[in-house]
Amino acid sequence: MGFITATADRLPIRNFTESAGLIRTLGASGFRRFSTYRQATVAATATNTMFGFLRTYVMLAVAGSAAALGGQAAGYDAPRLVTYVWAGQGLIGVVLLWGWTDLADRIRSGDVVTDLLRPVHPVLGYLLPDLGRAAYALLTRFTVPIAVGALAFDMYVPRRAATYPLFALSVLLALLVCFAGRFLANAAAYWLLDSRGVLMTWAVCSGVLGGLYFPIRFLPDWAAAVLYFGTPFPSLLQVPLDVLVERDPPLSQLGLLGLQAGWAVLLLWGCVAVQRRAERRLVVQGG
Repeated sequence: MGFITATADRLPIRNFTESAGLIRTLGASGFRRFSTYRQATVAATATNTMFGFLRTYVMLAVAGSAAALGGQAAGYDAPRLVTYVWAGQGLIGVVLLWGWTDLADRIRSGDVVTDLLRPVHPVLGYLLPDLGRAAYALLTRFTVPIAVGALAFDMYVPRRAATYPLFALSVLLALLVCFAGRFLANAAAYWLLDSRGVLMTWAVCSGVLGGLYFPIRFLPDWAAAVLYFGTPFPSLLQVPLDVLVERDPPLSQLGLLGLQAGWAVLLLWGCVAVQRRAERRLVVQGG
């Protein structure tokens, strides 16, 4: 086991052209990388589609029970729940709730040293390719479940024109929040010999508390408020899906996006702070 102190300086980006070129190059690298995994994309899309049918029938049963009592299930009618399910299945691959261990693997092998010697900050160096990966997933893993759901069920179509750009912005913010959470979970490997427990905790919480398995609004109001304001997990899926199905009025939608933006800024700042702390005294476990 060896010790290394990171001393490499980041080269400043001098103008807009350099900044745009950096974003384009690193983003395109993530897009190209994941576009080569065609069989994995097909398998993941098929799996998400299959579970979409299972979850849809469960939610339709919930909506039917609520309708029999003369109401709605926490403000969702049947078409809204159908759209919630299928859009959520599509967003799994876009937001990427779990399965990313690149940083932890490189810390464990010692290859992270090369990341520290590059002129790009490690957080940005991982974020931009992740945006490229998300763009590829948006074209494949998101569109297919939405199309299947629309063919098989009566889905809710947003009635307000502003919902579409708000949903796109909400998905982008969800991606930033999820990336930051995954980065922090991976960064635990700087101090832990085995970070799999932290990564598994993130995977479980992001699904259960993020609105994937059931809408957080099904919980009591006080419990939902604690999750929204006390944890970043509802910002991963619950907020974008609520925006899409127009469960709330426009002003409430803007408030949800503001909450997402707050979590994104806080967690990305945490990523930079943790990375700076790790670079003060880096233990390379592989060398």
